[in-house]
Amino acid sequence: MAPQALALSGLRSVANRRLSGVERAAALMLALGETHGAPVWKLLEDDEIRDLSGAMASLGPVEPAAVDDLLVDFVSRMSSTGALIGNVESTERLLKQFLPKERVGLIMEEIRGPAGRNMWEKLSNVQEAVLANYLKNEYPQTVAVVLSRVRAEQAARVLAILPEEFALDVVRRMLSMEPVQKEILERVEQTLRSELMASLSQTSRREPHEQMAEIFNSFDRQTEARFLARLETASKDSADRIKQLMFTFDDLGKLDSAGIQTLLRDAPRDKLTVALKGATQAMKEFVTSNMSGRASKMLMDDIEAMGPVRLKDVDEAQAALVNLAKDLASKGQITISKSKGDDELVY
Repeated sequence: MAPQALALSGLRSVANRRLSGVERAAALMLALGETHGAPVWKLLEDDEIRDLSGAMASLGPVEPAAVDDLLVDFVSRMSSTGALIGNVESTERLLKQFLPKERVGLIMEEIRGPAGRNMWEKLSNVQEAVLANYLKNEYPQTVAVVLSRVRAEQAARVLAILPEEFALDVVRRMLSMEPVQKEILERVEQTLRSELMASLSQTSRREPHEQMAEIFNSFDRQTEARFLARLETASKDSADRIKQLMFTFDDLGKLDSAGIQTLLRDAPRDKLTVALKGATQAMKEFVTSNMSGRASKMLMDDIEAMGPVRLKDVDEAQAALVNLAKDLASKGQITISKSKGDDELVY
């Protein structure tokens, strides 16, 4: 008998009972079986696999009606709104239903806090001013240990911010530092995690609309339009705010010369012509200024000879170029942004 059939046959002999979160997940994975469950298993972490496997091993028989209700509930939750909008709070609530509290805390620290595989990588992604403000209240020897473990360029910028006498004391201690005992290093790491990182995870959350605009920028055009349409119905103000923050066709005018030339090289000629037909004069001049004189003249001749074009076709052509820019950016071939200078946002 196939594993899926065997699992389901064992679910038919016991009356219905209330399942915990991890038991519900275990029953769902048993019902999915080897074929349909395999892609899910591949996405799980080792500790998640252990928790889920343990629940499956001790699950026992479950009434088939409970399995049906579980599957129907899962599908209805996924399809009831047509669009899912996640945030930190809803993610944390969901994880608490399936994972131990300590594990959820570590996962949320990864999400909210600086990126990095370990404490020292995370620390290297903390802003120098924030790190210096924290370290200035620590013992110079502790600061010396911390700065000896981060990137040299970051340590230099932190030292430049610290009070001069304090910084010189730290430098002297770094120069005479003996190998740090493992126990001391672990205590320093634990202090950083419980104080600095915990503080950052609570205070450094991004503005939700800005974060959601970045997510929408990663959608394909059809998904983006579908989500925005549903969101406009539910909350027009939020939809308008997200659209303001998203990368648009006009933002292509912020590409540097190398970026726009890369885009023009890969852009389908017919899409480019239609997109520019409905573009501003400034955008037309920006594009043609990054083409040879002959290619520029041919493009403008094609646009003038085109005649009237439906606005819908212009929108679709411009969207195609925006999606092309996103694809090129994801491959690292161009950099797209909403602004210039020090406040540049790279998507």
